[in-house]
Amino acid sequence: MRALILNCTLKPSPEPSNTERLAEVVGEALRERDVEVTGLRLADLNIPPGIGTDLGGEDRWPEVHERLVNSEILVVATPTWVGHPSSIAQRMLERMNMMMSETDDEERPVAFNRVAGVVVTGNEDGAHHVISEITGGLIDIGYTIPGQAWTYWNRGPGPGPSYSDTDEGHEWSASTGRAMAANLHAVARALAANPIGPPPS
Repeated sequence: MRALILNCTLKPSPEPSNTERLAEVVGEALRERDVEVTGLRLADLNIPPGIGTDLGGEDRWPEVHERLVNSEILVVATPTWVGHPSSIAQRMLERMNMMMSETDDEERPVAFNRVAGVVVTGNEDGAHHVISEITGGLIDIGYTIPGQAWTYWNRGPGPGPSYSDTDEGHEWSASTGRAMAANLHAVARALAANPIGPPPS
């Protein structure tokens, strides 16, 4: 089984990413279940705006798309900015839009029988809103979202330290992340054993 973590931080490598640190808790818990985990930091890739799978030129989205359709588990990790997912997370959803019209050999949308969850960081509240925005888009695309398939960290109201600058709240975020990984893995296995069929015509 394969999992893909898409880190939607605004920071390109090698800048440290708070979001990546929390997402790695989920990744490690998936590896403990013999899942092959790959991570991509989308800020490192040239992904122009649009809704096509391949916009030509130096567009790097086609290789992300290939990893998406070859992974049973997707983890979207995003910081919170002004109460919303990052602009890169929004662009990711826009580029995934075409997956709604792509089908497999059995005429199922390519996202069917794949599960997804969300990791959110930020030093103010708004995580549940961000989770709702991301999971709502992924459901439209065809992903299955298990119960409690998310974790987040925020310091609370007002400005303050980032995830990497404090240990406050880490224990809760980590245990919730491990539960998220367990739920993603369980539902991915259930769908592999009993896959959703093509939509009725």
